[in-house]
Amino acid sequence: MTKTTLAIAALIASTAMSPSSANDETANTKWLHCGNLIDTQAGKVLGEHFIQITGNKVSEVTTNKPSTNSFIDLSNKTCLPGLMDMHVHLDGEMSPTAYVEGFTLNPADLAFRAQEYGMRTLLAGFTTVRNPGDSYNVTISLRNAINQGWVDGPRIYSAGKSLASTGGHADPTNGVNAKLMGDPGPKQGVVNSVEDAKKAVRQRYKEGADFIKVTATGGVLSLAKSGQNPQFTVEELKSIIDTAKDYGMHVAAHAHGKEGMLRAIEAGITSIEHGTYMDKEVMRAMKKNGTYYVPTVIAGKFVAEKAEIDGFFPEIVRPKARAVGPLIQNTFGEAYDYGVKIAFGTDSGVSAHGDNAKEFEYMVEAGMPAMAAIQSATVTSAELLDNDQIGVIAKGKLADIIAVDGNPAEDIKLLQNVSFVMKDGTIYKQ
Repeated sequence: MTKTTLAIAALIASTAMSPSSANDETANTKWLHCGNLIDTQAGKVLGEHFIQITGNKVSEVTTNKPSTNSFIDLSNKTCLPGLMDMHVHLDGEMSPTAYVEGFTLNPADLAFRAQEYGMRTLLAGFTTVRNPGDSYNVTISLRNAINQGWVDGPRIYSAGKSLASTGGHADPTNGVNAKLMGDPGPKQGVVNSVEDAKKAVRQRYKEGADFIKVTATGGVLSLAKSGQNPQFTVEELKSIIDTAKDYGMHVAAHAHGKEGMLRAIEAGITSIEHGTYMDKEVMRAMKKNGTYYVPTVIAGKFVAEKAEIDGFFPEIVRPKARAVGPLIQNTFGEAYDYGVKIAFGTDSGVSAHGDNAKEFEYMVEAGMPAMAAIQSATVTSAELLDNDQIGVIAKGKLADIIAVDGNPAEDIKLLQNVSFVMKDGTIYKQ
């Protein structure tokens, strides 16, 4: 075959393929017509915009009406990036029976339940979540299944099993009888030395965790007396954090008490979760070190309410819930006023999955402007996750987009009724 013949054959082939390729591209493209658009980077509500989605990414954002007549009509709605919740527990939900489920449910039961709770979260407008602690690594498996396209759900960052000290908030054998209690170690997420800390982090890496979660203080819902005592030494925390950095993972610290927070911040923690007894000294340390605060106000309100119901919590839990729950919202307001970096988080799984957006209402009640609250669940959370592909609607970014009636920068409660959800270019709610 001559060079001329080859060239003609190639031209014929390319000509024959081009209509199909054009049709494929057209089929893979969507246009959204948004009445308003929230620019989360600038913190502004813009007017009418048209957004082109190609595959799973935003390919155009313009105020000029495109030539196509095929739009997804959101012209009476406000579009904004998919929301992010930095603290959920998809494998469970608090109830009077929650404390016996470890003896009655199998890992597969938790996995199926986690997928259901994940869908409730996604349909509420939360396209990305961070899951700081689960049982049997079910949210790691769920993350993988979602990424493979086997099931639907939000984008998940999972810590797998949280790290605790013996008897600490995330010791999985708290409250069980002596025969079952045993002596769990790093593989089970229980750390009692610098060397244990290294092994526990490496085990989480081996199991596929995206980040590490430590329980730096006591907690409300664990079957243990203290809700705020420090439960790691600075050396242990530093070992966890330094080892996590070696494996490209950040570390989040559950913490209610002041001393545990200060130790975690000194050791280089990325985020403080809950932060109930945070004071100005803690806030100064957080600002100095660039530590994020994930407040979970809705969880505080939930446990305070349920503590008044006989039989809802074990008796050892009720005093802690009564003491800690009512304080979180006020602490959040003070931390915001002080200038601490706020990343949105709910602790859903304590409160009900799908109710995540109620947290916005409580944040605004405590003094945070509505736009700042929206930014905490978009650009600030994306920064915490070190993912510059989410949290904004811009050309080249992932197509995570939601829409609501009205203007949530004027009425934050509107985010509790999301009417359109797109994640990765796929529409899940319209």
